[in-house]
Amino acid sequence: MMHFWATSGHVLLDRTAGGGLVVTDDFLKAYLARPEVLPPDEACAAERALHAKLMAAPQAEVAAAEIAAIADEDARENWRFLVGWRDRLLAAPTLEAAYARIIREGVAGVPPLFLDQLVHVILRGALDEVDDPYVVRAAECLFRPQRVTHHENTILLADAEIIEGHEADRHASPLLAMLGGPAVTSLDILKAANADRYWQRSDGFDMVLDLGGSPSGRAALAAALRHWVCALHGFDVAIEPIENLRDADWRWFVGLDAQATAIGNALWQGRSVSEEELSRVLALYRMTLPPDVPVLAAAQARPIYLIMAMSADKVLRLKPQNLVAGLPLQANAMTN
Repeated sequence: MMHFWATSGHVLLDRTAGGGLVVTDDFLKAYLARPEVLPPDEACAAERALHAKLMAAPQAEVAAAEIAAIADEDARENWRFLVGWRDRLLAAPTLEAAYARIIREGVAGVPPLFLDQLVHVILRGALDEVDDPYVVRAAECLFRPQRVTHHENTILLADAEIIEGHEADRHASPLLAMLGGPAVTSLDILKAANADRYWQRSDGFDMVLDLGGSPSGRAALAAALRHWVCALHGFDVAIEPIENLRDADWRWFVGLDAQATAIGNALWQGRSVSEEELSRVLALYRMTLPPDVPVLAAAQARPIYLIMAMSADKVLRLKPQNLVAGLPLQANAMTN
């Protein structure tokens, strides 16, 4: 078993007999220890008391009056959200089921950071037995935005936050200069010569994924998506990269991001799509569900196409929740 993504917090979780992740007090305490949750110096006694209470017993019931007693209005709102978020995580038997339920009920008012953190830790559990650094690096794309660049007939993905966080030394690395961001001397393209080093660097998110290299980054991302679908739905699927959409009778697609969804909707409705929009498409996939999984009539005996695209500012922001809400599953096929 490889060790990676310690920052996901997966070691704070328990597992069910079937492998699902179970919320623990220690996992909840990690939320309470976040800098934005810790009571500031000027916090009132009521806020300090609530924080201390939950640090001692993270699953303790919180009365509305305890939050109402907090003096600062913003702090009250933050605590209402945090306690409500805790309750949503605890309401399901596993963290995977909690995430799926949150997506199906709607994510209005949920900060993207909280969803990304759940994706991070769920993927860490799903990839526990994976020893392919390309697949694990590709999986980072599901919870961390990527800066995209085209270079020598390939497409490179670099962590957007890492690039933006090192603006002082642009000229130290030709790679970073090429990516249009700041330079980081430690930023390398993942390849055979350095692949073993990924595991030690995994929490740095500082290795670049080559979507068209060898091994194929597209194939690695397909494998990561397959693990994600299995973790959330409980069944295995086949996902293969394709070069173009030749199927004249495609019945169902899932946009893996907002850009791809818009492009896919336009194509499906027969509207024209500009060359500039089409140039944003980074990858296409064909997904095949197991034959015993009940699907909607519109998608029966047909593949599901996945589209991935970057934004106009050349950033890839995947929305893995689309593979929860967007698959054509009948209600009784939803295992979470």
